[in-house]
Amino acid sequence: MTKTIKEIEEIFRSSEDFFNEEFLAEVKSDKRKGVQLLYSKWLKNKAEEKKLKDKFEQMSIYENELRHQRIHRIAGVDEVGRGPLAGPVVCAAVILGEKFFLPGINDSKAISEKKRELFYEYIIENAMSVGIGSASAIEIDELNIYQATKLAMTRAIKKLEISPEYLLIDAMELPLSIPQKSIIKGDAKSISIAASSVVAKVTRDRYMKELGKKYPQYGFESHMGYGTSQHLQAIEKYGVIEEHRRSFAPVKDLFQLV
Repeated sequence: MTKTIKEIEEIFRSSEDFFNEEFLAEVKSDKRKGVQLLYSKWLKNKAEEKKLKDKFEQMSIYENELRHQRIHRIAGVDEVGRGPLAGPVVCAAVILGEKFFLPGINDSKAISEKKRELFYEYIIENAMSVGIGSASAIEIDELNIYQATKLAMTRAIKKLEISPEYLLIDAMELPLSIPQKSIIKGDAKSISIAASSVVAKVTRDRYMKELGKKYPQYGFESHMGYGTSQHLQAIEKYGVIEEHRRSFAPVKDLFQLV
């Protein structure tokens, strides 16, 4: 008996364990337009799944090379927030297990906010260890953003509950005795760095949203401290607060603390 389009749709929604090549052959030869639309959608989803899996495997090259050398506690390290006019620079260090699998993981800026939140929860629950560190606006002004970022990264690494054997760092070298590799655009080339990018981004965004509740006139929850026209207008109207980086132009040219 021929299955209804609704029944075929339900089968496609179920695990592929519930259908086989014979089922696919029947669907492929079915002349009904609705069935062919379902089949085309399934093929498209399969192609996307393969693309994401291939990308994940490509981004695992650094980790796999180190594991072949019997180095397993590999920490990816990345930062978020070097450019804003306000708020801390936040860094994360993440050690992933060999069986960790999260297709779609990438530079946090290339992922939607909704997906970042989902990925963040998955990473926190499934990573071997996660460390988060930050440097405040005051420390950024005292040290400069480059040195403050190094400080935040070091703090994140020290927060790890498992001591890393090797560091994969996004475009930075740290004055630590741990062997390390600096990778330019590493958050798009290494799953460990990409995971740390997601953790750092979500952590900082949550902080800035809370700051937005404390100082609603600045709109931190929408621009995350970056120099948007809204933010600049708020600085001109209300002045700067302790969360502003007074060493950054144009903040340093404007008002005293309110």
